[in-house]
Amino acid sequence: MQNVLIVGATSAIAEAVARRYAARGASLFLVGRRADRLATIADDLRVRGARATHTHSMDINDLAAHADLLAQAWQALGRVDVVLVAHGTLPDQAACEASVATCMAEFATNGTSTLALLGPVANRLADAGSGALAVITSVAGDRGRQSNYVYGAAKAAVSTFLSGLRQRLAKQGVAVVDIRPGFVDTPMTAHLRKGPLWATPDQVARRIVAGIGRSTPVLYAPGFWRLIMTVIRLLPQALFNRIAL
Repeated sequence: MQNVLIVGATSAIAEAVARRYAARGASLFLVGRRADRLATIADDLRVRGARATHTHSMDINDLAAHADLLAQAWQALGRVDVVLVAHGTLPDQAACEASVATCMAEFATNGTSTLALLGPVANRLADAGSGALAVITSVAGDRGRQSNYVYGAAKAAVSTFLSGLRQRLAKQGVAVVDIRPGFVDTPMTAHLRKGPLWATPDQVARRIVAGIGRSTPVLYAPGFWRLIMTVIRLLPQALFNRIAL
């Protein structure tokens, strides 16, 4: 019977993860921007077996509101066993290149807002001496590519932050899981052409829940992305410059 806090709970992957925890009888605290959508998801999770559901509507870029979010989550759940941070956007790279304001706004949503949240969450879990902190980053953070380097840079920043947190929190008995999905067929990627490397949200969610349970430090989802990104990272720069990725 776990208590789970999910930030960005209206995303397709996060909702699929929540359904798996609900089937185990977990209590869930769901955070997102749309109160109506959160309420719908919460109702569905109770039908699927969740012991209790709580919702909290906010804009994650409102950094001053993070403290209230965490206070309410801990008050509602009592003890938090799993924190999953899953919010984010998929920026238009060309728009980011054309506008500094757009670039910084997207970096804030995908990077800065997450870093601001992780510090206080880490402190709470460290004080409890238990729990798992899992964050959805991306394979895009493994190496900057011309097609999405603003998004990739934000995710790389989060991954580096998580690496430091992992080393720090290991001494307090807290697991830190960096979840790096590849291509996932979600509403956020509806405009993109699909191919054999694409996964469904439920396929990724199954791997996420299992990886959190095993305290896997860096979790590629699906697993074959570890090999793909190893090859991409090892490409010599001269060759890398000649290909389109």
